[in-house]
Amino acid sequence: MSSPVVLGIESSCDETGAGLVREGRLLGHAVASSMAEHTRFGGVVPEIAARAHIHALTPVVEEALAGAGLRMSDIGAVAVTTGPGLSGALQVGVSGAKGLAYALGVPLYGVHHLAGHVAADTLAHGPLPDPCVVLIVSGGHTSLLLVRDLARDPIVHLGDTLDDAAGECFDKVARVFGLPYPGGPAIDRAARAGNPGAVPFPRPLTGPRDDPYAFSFSGLKTAAARWAESRTAGGLPVADGAASLQEAIADVLTRKAVAACAAYGVGTLVVVGGVAANSRVRALAEQRCAAAGVTLRVPPLGLCTDNGAMIAAVGDLLVRAGAEPAPLELSIDPSAPLEYAALHPVAAVRTAV
Repeated sequence: MSSPVVLGIESSCDETGAGLVREGRLLGHAVASSMAEHTRFGGVVPEIAARAHIHALTPVVEEALAGAGLRMSDIGAVAVTTGPGLSGALQVGVSGAKGLAYALGVPLYGVHHLAGHVAADTLAHGPLPDPCVVLIVSGGHTSLLLVRDLARDPIVHLGDTLDDAAGECFDKVARVFGLPYPGGPAIDRAARAGNPGAVPFPRPLTGPRDDPYAFSFSGLKTAAARWAESRTAGGLPVADGAASLQEAIADVLTRKAVAACAAYGVGTLVVVGGVAANSRVRALAEQRCAAAGVTLRVPPLGLCTDNGAMIAAVGDLLVRAGAEPAPLELSIDPSAPLEYAALHPVAAVRTAV
C-alpha cells in the first residue's frame, strides 16, 4: 500500500502554512502571512501573530487541499510544528492539528520547526544524502549540522550561534540603516546598488583560535550600527553599508559551512532557512562549493521561508520510517533544542495539594 497523504501545519511565527505531502512528493501548499500587521512595529508582535493564525488556519488548509485536488477525507496523517517558536502561535497550530487528527481518526506527529527547514529541500531535490552537512540560517537560528537519516537518527550540532542569528543581524542593522522590516530582503535589495568592499566589517569567529563552526553576529551588528552613526552628518551611503554587511555575513556562513564539509569528508552541503533566500549567500555558496568539489543543495525560494510543506515533509518521513505518533497529551516547547526531527513534548500536569 502507498503511504498516506500527510497534512503539515506550521504556525511558529507570523506565517500560517499548510502543506500536503505523500512519499516525498509535494501535492500542494498554501501560506498566509501576517507580516504586514507587524511591519509598523519593526518586528513580530506575538499576540497579533497568534490572532492571525486563528483566522487563517482553516482557510489555509482548505486552500492547500483545493490546490492539490484533494478532500479532507483524503488526509491520512497530520504533522504540526510543536517548537520552537512563539508560544501563542504554536498553541493555535497544535490545537488545530489535534482537532483535525481527532475528527479524521488519523495519527498526529509533532515536528521540530528546524527539522522542517531541513526536510524542505527533499521536496525539490529528493532524499538527503547520508551524511550531509546542513547550514540553517534564519531570523532566529544559525546552525551547522551533520545530518544522517533525518527521521531516525539524532541530529549532530557542529556549531551554533553564540548570540544573534544571521537573520536577526539583518533585521536589526536594517532598522539602523532606515530600511523597512523584514530586514533581510530590504538589505538584499539595497545591496544591489552598493559596493561590497566599501566597508571593512569584521568577520566574527574566523580567527585561528576560534571555534571553527560557531557563529556570532552581535559584534558585527554593533560594528554596522557604529559605522552608520559616524556618518549621519554627511549622509549615510546605505547601499554600500548593506552590500558590505551582506558580504560579511555570507562570507562567514559559507566559509564555515564548506570547511565543515571538508573536515567531515561530506560531499553535500544543504543550505536552508529564510536567509537561504539571500542572493549573496546563495551565490557565494555556489562559488565556494564548486571550488571545493562539494554538491550544493538549496530549496526554491518559496520553500526557504516558513511553510506547511516542510512540516508535512517531516511527517511523511516519520510515517514511512514507522515512527510512533504523538500522544494525545501533545503540547508545545517554545525553546526546544534540535535533537530529533520528531518533537512530542507533553505538558506537566499540576495536581491540587
